[in-house]
Amino acid sequence: MKCEKRPSCITSHNLCYTVYMKTAVQARLDRRSQAALDRLVRITGWSPSRVIRESVQLLSACRGIPTTQRVIGVGRFASGIPDLGSNKKHLKGFGQ
Repeated sequence: MKCEKRPSCITSHNLCYTVYMKTAVQARLDRRSQAALDRLVRITGWSPSRVIRESVQLLSACRGIPTTQRVIGVGRFASGIPDLGSNKKHLKGFGQ
């Protein structure tokens, strides 16, 4: 795979990645949130932007990526029946 050489392209191991696009975010902070931001800027020595970026990453890591609920084990076994764990017809009388 070949990547065109452009300023917005970083090539590594024949893979092409687009450089991160900066996004401006405007937020209204109440007094308590502004005080917390000011305190974090003072303690860390970071810019307000960096404090907010790091906070978003931390919250994202704590919350995880939401996934849709599904039946555990569906599609994980080679029974030859694709809907074995989710079709009630196949489960009739199971466990009795």
